[in-house]
Amino acid sequence: MATPLREPAPARERTAGPPTPSPRRRRTSRDVWTAALFFLAPAVVALLALRIIPTLSAVGTSIPFGTDRALLSNFSYIFSDPDFLGSLRVTLLFSLVVNPIQIGLALALAVLLTKKLPAVGLWRTLILLPIAVPQAVSAIIWLVLMRPDGPLNGVANALGLPSVPWLVSPDVALASIVIVCSWVGVGYWMTFLVTGIRDIPTSLYEASSIDGANGWQQFRSITLPGLRRPLLFVLVADTVSNLLIFAPVRVLTQGGPQGSTNMIMYDISERAYTLGDTQAASAGTLVLVAIVVVIVAIQFRLLPGKD
Repeated sequence: MATPLREPAPARERTAGPPTPSPRRRRTSRDVWTAALFFLAPAVVALLALRIIPTLSAVGTSIPFGTDRALLSNFSYIFSDPDFLGSLRVTLLFSLVVNPIQIGLALALAVLLTKKLPAVGLWRTLILLPIAVPQAVSAIIWLVLMRPDGPLNGVANALGLPSVPWLVSPDVALASIVIVCSWVGVGYWMTFLVTGIRDIPTSLYEASSIDGANGWQQFRSITLPGLRRPLLFVLVADTVSNLLIFAPVRVLTQGGPQGSTNMIMYDISERAYTLGDTQAASAGTLVLVAIVVVIVAIQFRLLPGKD
């Protein structure tokens, strides 16, 4: 006689919902957040102390609520001041001249130093050396070189050329600042462009060479499109950097001669620390910030970083 089949035991019902994290996992997550806050705290404190709080203080100082001055009177004062308007003109002219020079030279050197040249590492190191020197020290070096009886005019006189009034002529002084800033900046921006060129696949150059493209055609059709994002970064960062130039002007010309190198950062510094007019200096700072934001926004609009 066959034994009856037994029905299988019902499976245990599984509880719905996510599993409860173990105490060890909760402790690990807490440790991660604690470590993250520990490492981020110095950056947050520095951001508050060096950026946010000074910006709010500048806004509060430049807009004197509750005083006998009318609202925004500081802005009307600086925009009626010929010295401040002159510093705006000099700064914009300096940026229009120095930005193409620095970016053009940096791009040319980046393309050249990514080729198979002898001692390319040595040349790259020599070009990058000015970056290791602080701007103030570089300005002092150029101050000695550009003196009326300095080495540059000495070499020119030895070659039968006339002396150049590098720092004492209103027509040449701004060009001297351009030379000093370019000597420091070209190598720095070149490093970003060298990295961008190395990220371009070499197969594109090999395929174009097989098709008979020359160097200029490769540069125009492969290198420039591949460098769109690095070029956008260099353009924006270089523009902001040159709008904030201070040390070379302070060391070489002190804004002279005849205000030909009186850039806006130097003008703001003189108002705040020499004349003691902190309200006008704060208003000038906000004007400078607004100019930087507008110029950067236009650059992003004209040169979008899309692949």
